[in-house]
Amino acid sequence: MVRTPLTPEERERGERLGRLLRSARGERSMVEVAACAGLSAETLRKIETGRAPTPAFFTVSALALALGLSLDEVAQACALVPLAPV
Repeated sequence: MVRTPLTPEERERGERLGRLLRSARGERSMVEVAACAGLSAETLRKIETGRAPTPAFFTVSALALALGLSLDEVAQACALVPLAPV
């Protein structure tokens, strides 16, 4: 199975996610946050740098929990167009 190349918009969304996670991590180390989320530091590094722009839902969910972010905050920050409040 061949993976379809990502669109520029999908790459931008991945970069937004990375910026959000780096910002929310603050002074905490990458190793500390990754361990809290049950991930490797390398996985977190790839997400934060945009090299893994489409992480799995449960990966994002675990990171959000470890960083004290709601999934609504993550979705809003990563949306390509502003989301209307529900």
